[in-house]
Amino acid sequence: MAADKPIRLAIVAGEESGDLLGADIVRALERTTGRRVQLVGIGGRHLQQLGMTPLFDGSEIALMGFSAVLRDLPRLMRRISQTAAAIAAERPDCLVTIDSPDFSLRVAKKVRAAAPTIPIVHYVCPSVWAWRPGRAVAMKPYVDHILCILPFEVKALARLGGPPGTYVGHRLTQDPGVLGAAKAQSQPRDLADDRVKTVLVLPGSRRGEVRRLMEPFGKAMSSLRQRGHRLRLLLPTVPHVTELVKASVASWDDKPEIITEPERKWQAFGKADAALIASGTVSLELALAGVPMVSCYKLDPIARQLLQHLVTTWSALLPNLISDRALVPEFYDQYVRPENLARQLEALFADTGMRAWQKAGFAEIARRMATERPSGEIAAEVVMGCIRKAVGSRQ
Repeated sequence: MAADKPIRLAIVAGEESGDLLGADIVRALERTTGRRVQLVGIGGRHLQQLGMTPLFDGSEIALMGFSAVLRDLPRLMRRISQTAAAIAAERPDCLVTIDSPDFSLRVAKKVRAAAPTIPIVHYVCPSVWAWRPGRAVAMKPYVDHILCILPFEVKALARLGGPPGTYVGHRLTQDPGVLGAAKAQSQPRDLADDRVKTVLVLPGSRRGEVRRLMEPFGKAMSSLRQRGHRLRLLLPTVPHVTELVKASVASWDDKPEIITEPERKWQAFGKADAALIASGTVSLELALAGVPMVSCYKLDPIARQLLQHLVTTWSALLPNLISDRALVPEFYDQYVRPENLARQLEALFADTGMRAWQKAGFAEIARRMATERPSGEIAAEVVMGCIRKAVGSRQ
């Protein structure tokens, strides 16, 4: 490879988070190789700032939910074929697909069929360790390497017969908001019984989650009040469910402070004595910030019937899976009972063994997730390794 020749990179990134990850790789490639990167594919504003002209708006593939995918399936299939054909025609040095596996891995499969010599790297391992494990071995013919963001995924891929993986780290470990909250949580804290308890309430970012959890969460707060606790409730949320959240808390005995600004969210994480949450990525944010928590989730009836036959993992929470211990209590569906949630929280905002157990586990999670170099740099190294291997095999 000529040292002055641009690296021609195809990227498929539909989500905002994937756009950020792709931009990190591009910048790291240019920094570590001294070469320009020419981009083709799908990306958002971050990749566009680095020179990409996307084939179409990436928000079209950022669909959430089974019904949304079914409704738009014909258009999605056309976009998959269009994307794969355009990338195969460009013959890039490497294709990097990022997250959104239902779309991006279908693109990868078609590109491999049309242009078998293009190396393909997928960033963000699909959750094969949690459900539908057969996807791991199914990826192997058309994915050369997987960039993993959770430390246990490399072994999981090997165990399930999937492509080789490399742990590159997770963006949250370096997030300034998380680090600031963790610093605040590390300070000495008054846990006396008679003080006002600051409780984070995090009912999720999807409308269905909020609708199903706000009532039991409100009743849990009422139960804590009836049991003699004085509470300060902080409820960080996102703009598209803010009005639903406001309507839902109108009947609560203690009205939470609703927070929509990202900076104030991380300040709330730093102040919290404990959190009651909807199961999701926020559990990892809280663990890395050091906030003790109780996790809940209520599935809609259709999803409950589907997932009970597909889920294979022992826990649905990332902090539990990363630490390989039952750190955070999890309650699902009919077991989301307000009186129980109240008592669980009591054991976390006091000086108890349960609080200490979680805190120690969260520190172990931070250690396990740490990397010696930035994620983008590790990912770029893997991409360059795949490019060199492909060039060598053609010579």
